[in-house]
Amino acid sequence: MTITASQFCVYIMTDEQRSLLYTGRTGNLKRRVAQHRSGNGGVFTRRYNLVKLVYYEAVENCLAARQRERQIKRSSKRQRLGLIESMNPLWVDLFMLL
Repeated sequence: MTITASQFCVYIMTDEQRSLLYTGRTGNLKRRVAQHRSGNGGVFTRRYNLVKLVYYEAVENCLAARQRERQIKRSSKRQRLGLIESMNPLWVDLFMLL
């Protein structure tokens, strides 16, 4: 999936052991993931070393991103795992593909 630099996205990050998931939204996915990877993304992602981008989807606008983020966060962990595996069955770090 190709995205533009200013496209709104919802994304999921994880750690190397795939034990924790973090769902977020942004207007610039590449920049935001780079912030997470450098330790400047947020307290939770920094504390638990969530630096691997395993899922993302582009949405139409900021409101759609907020709604989709909320929907994903309210889903069960099993549903979030299914979402990741539907796009990224090998759980590769998608950051290098952006």
